[in-house]
Amino acid sequence: MWTRRTLVASGAAGLAGCASAPPERRGPDSEDRDTNPEDPDSAEEPVEAKLGFVGDLMLGRSVTDRWADADDPGGVWGSTLPRLRDLDGLVGNLECCVSDRGERWPDKVYYFRAPPSFAVPALEAAGVSFVSLANNHILDYREPALRDTRAHLADAGIARAGAGRNADVAREPAVFEAGDLTVAGFGLTDQSTAFAATDADPGTAFARFDPSVAETRELVGDILDRVAERDPDLVVASLHWGPNWETEPRAVHERFGRWLVEQGVDVVHGHSAHVLQGVEVYRGRPIIYDAGDFVDDYISYRDREGVYNKRSALFELVVRDGDLDELGVVPIEIVDEAATLADGEVAEWVFDTLAERSRAFGTDVERAEGRLTFPLGDD
Repeated sequence: MWTRRTLVASGAAGLAGCASAPPERRGPDSEDRDTNPEDPDSAEEPVEAKLGFVGDLMLGRSVTDRWADADDPGGVWGSTLPRLRDLDGLVGNLECCVSDRGERWPDKVYYFRAPPSFAVPALEAAGVSFVSLANNHILDYREPALRDTRAHLADAGIARAGAGRNADVAREPAVFEAGDLTVAGFGLTDQSTAFAATDADPGTAFARFDPSVAETRELVGDILDRVAERDPDLVVASLHWGPNWETEPRAVHERFGRWLVEQGVDVVHGHSAHVLQGVEVYRGRPIIYDAGDFVDDYISYRDREGVYNKRSALFELVVRDGDLDELGVVPIEIVDEAATLADGEVAEWVFDTLAERSRAFGTDVERAEGRLTFPLGDD
């Protein structure tokens, strides 16, 4: 990984070098898993950080009904909870507002809102570090609910970006710690133009995801200038892009994702389709085109041209010896409004589908029994 590197193409100064120190959030047995005393090479390259990436976190409607009155709000994470807690950080897209108030935005079909009394402790239980608010549901209950969402997350120490009281605030990147790494994240969306923030109005950080558009280049350049001021070790772009139920990204989004990497972004974290799309490794950096949904209450389409929208993944980014080392895949299935670790046929489907959809980008895939990984690193 380049250390304190320059974002050459945008002209902004940024960094993505990783410090070396033991992480603080890992489980008590993490050292035994990450090093093998019989293998001298494994001892030389301990895991410095493991950062998780998931897709949509929709905690409203039936998810709220199922878990809001439960003794443990963390039950919404089901059997994934120990795995989530063993991470050094967790990144997702918050596909709802967190509030008890606000009036509905007119003429929408779906409205997603979760009460703070449930949503905040649930997010805390999973150790969520950063959420993007740049999506087509954050203003479902207008500005009061958006303000509440940002305030509740701030009070809980959860970094957030992608929506705010005006465009300047919406585009402001957030910083969080993952182990001994400082991570900067920002959120953007090309969904719901009505929700786009302006200089005077609240809303989302909206952009046309096309690197040939001068306004987009200027907007991203401004965000990366702000990122550089925070001097992070890792840069994450969380993008809510593209239509629902599509199993392949649009060509313009592929170009945009690669262009972001060229500007110095280390991880492109995509979501919006509600289904898994492939992973591309570009210049040693992962582009997760769509991580699917991690928890929701949506109808199961079972198979709509290969969709299986209740099947997704937890993507685990491993930083080792100062470099992005690999992106691991943990198969997930949504069952009864809870995220669960998938096994058997469902796990095999997730592995097979991600491998197939990723090879379309020429991505190297390593497959072993019960494990699928994408090798990373500078190239």
